[in-house]
Amino acid sequence: MAIAPREIVTIVGPNGAGKTTLLNCLLGLDTPDYGYVIRAENIRVGYVPQHFQPHPSLPMDVASFLALYGVVDAALTETLAVTPLLKQPIAKLSGGELRRVLLLRALLKKPNLLVLDEPTAGVDVGGQGELYRLLKRLSEELNFAVLMVSHDLYVVMASTERVICLNHHVCCEGTPQHVGGDASFRAMFGDQLADQIALYHHHHTHSHGLGDEDYPHEHHHAHEHHAGCNHG
Repeated sequence: MAIAPREIVTIVGPNGAGKTTLLNCLLGLDTPDYGYVIRAENIRVGYVPQHFQPHPSLPMDVASFLALYGVVDAALTETLAVTPLLKQPIAKLSGGELRRVLLLRALLKKPNLLVLDEPTAGVDVGGQGELYRLLKRLSEELNFAVLMVSHDLYVVMASTERVICLNHHVCCEGTPQHVGGDASFRAMFGDQLADQIALYHHHHTHSHGLGDEDYPHEHHHAHEHHAGCNHG
């Protein structure tokens, strides 16, 4: 698998398929048992983890937390609706509020690759679509690629350009329409869900993604060859 500049890629698959393990290998947080990862020399990665729960007794407000990672951009803070949260204790935020703060923290590095593990964890259903639309807009405005793992298949498929279906290996990949018609995807998620996803994506986006021909291989942000990681 490979990730091209400005591309939005979503990894899906059943529980225990190795999705988070794959992310950790690509990020250098874990070492593949075999295979290798190639990272572009100029890569700057912003990372939003799946689990991040500040201790209830942590005496730190949001502004102080963000200041640990860089200079906060006022316009971006406003775009992510974090401005009203700056004086609030980080440990008191709701799930959706914390997700926005963590996203802002990741963007302070001015990444050209943003990696998100279950970005809507703790976000209510109404806020999930809004978050994905915001990610898509920011990736275009700030010029970064997005790689995310998510189980929110309906909403994700409306925002992603390429889907990678994982189950201890890459089962299939391509546009949501292509993956929705793949036998291995249908075997995992069912024919009805696959049809609904393909239809949902068709009606909610005007773009069907950019192929590798748009971005030469040597410019890909991360490229993984047969990485055999411990799954679990």
